[in-house]
Amino acid sequence: MRKAFKAYDIRGIYNIDFDGNDVYKIGFFLPTILNAETVLVGHDVRTSSPEILEFLCKGITDSGADVNVAGECTTPMIYWATAKYNYQASVMITASHNPANYNGLKISATEALPVGFDSGLSELLELAESAKIVPASIPGTYSVFEFKNDYLQFLNAYKSDLSGLKIAIDCSNGMGSLMIRDLFGNDPHYIYEERDGTFPNHQPNPLEEKNVKDLKKLVLEKKCDIGLIFDGDADRVMFVDEKGRFIQPDMMIAVLASYFADKGLSGKAIQDIRTSKSVTEFIEEKGFEMEMWRVGRAYAALKLREIDGLFGGELAGHYYFRDFYFSDSAYLAALIILSEVQKNKLKGISLSQMIDKISRYYGTGEINLHVDKKAEAMEALRKEFTRAEKPTAFYDFDGYRIEFEDWWFNVRPSNTEPYLRFLAEARNPEVLKERKKRAMEVLEPFIIEGDHEH
Repeated sequence: MRKAFKAYDIRGIYNIDFDGNDVYKIGFFLPTILNAETVLVGHDVRTSSPEILEFLCKGITDSGADVNVAGECTTPMIYWATAKYNYQASVMITASHNPANYNGLKISATEALPVGFDSGLSELLELAESAKIVPASIPGTYSVFEFKNDYLQFLNAYKSDLSGLKIAIDCSNGMGSLMIRDLFGNDPHYIYEERDGTFPNHQPNPLEEKNVKDLKKLVLEKKCDIGLIFDGDADRVMFVDEKGRFIQPDMMIAVLASYFADKGLSGKAIQDIRTSKSVTEFIEEKGFEMEMWRVGRAYAALKLREIDGLFGGELAGHYYFRDFYFSDSAYLAALIILSEVQKNKLKGISLSQMIDKISRYYGTGEINLHVDKKAEAMEALRKEFTRAEKPTAFYDFDGYRIEFEDWWFNVRPSNTEPYLRFLAEARNPEVLKERKKRAMEVLEPFIIEGDHEH
């Protein structure tokens, strides 16, 4: 079970990394950890989700707490309902973008605050592994909680007239299809809309471009203005432009900035440590103050709340909103971004032209390197580049992000795998090529069997 407890959630191969008995224990001790009398539970469409739901609910009710089951949900629906209806605890049963044999639990506390390893999961693990289970003399109750119409009403406030826009949508056979026609109607061209927890058409991970190829093809075939693709639990959405090109997800943080700036709003926004400097510069020009922070919802949602930020996003395609209880929502991001694309189309500006206006840097993309001695490798890289050049900015959380006059790099260790992740950007492609070459030369002695992947 310990292997399934990650930095941000509980996740692994079901019946290998964790099983129903483990889930029962998690359910039993969760109300104690979060001081909850009632726990809200939702689940995705994975084939193991109904079984996990059964074990989880039994654990919760045996502890004496009540359980409200929302049924099949997107992950953001559970975040929203947790805060909206004042639950002290909620669980979304999902493994997000992982393959079909995976599953997991995303846990939130009051106000939809994320529960990560540092904020409750480690304590939960200790209890589940070693504490004695003594069922309550009066078990908790089990009831169904339906709030889809309320949620739809909330999202409908962000709907705009998209009738002039040609849209392609890939639901990845996941939870993205749950309310998709309620929001966007029958005009878009849909693929893989049927919810199927075996994910028969492609893995529900849009960050891997091989999973986006059918959407790209559809966009070109149907001459669409934009393509959208959701991950398995619909907390992330990514986009393809009218030329069939995948858009680096952090670029869309800048599109969100345009939307809020046009509404006369200002304030703070967040980005993760990997975000393109193109995005930072564009957003600051729109009058927002950009805050750099760590990767992952467990950190981003808390930081946005702490600074009372208006919105933000990550390279991985999560987009956060103050009006969504500082949490991430793929549907909300899609509604806002589509309205911006429609507005620009009326001015004769295509999505690719919008992105070209934002993009000012050339990038390597994230490169994964198989490295065991991560700290030593990172230190070697820091020394190499700060020896010759004076940094203009230095961030030392989530690895290093070191910025120079005309380029920057980020190197960060994976929380869960023996990988070091490297990316760099420069204003000039020749500078980028040279810096990348130097970085790989520095890292080469640390790479196991020369194993690295782009």
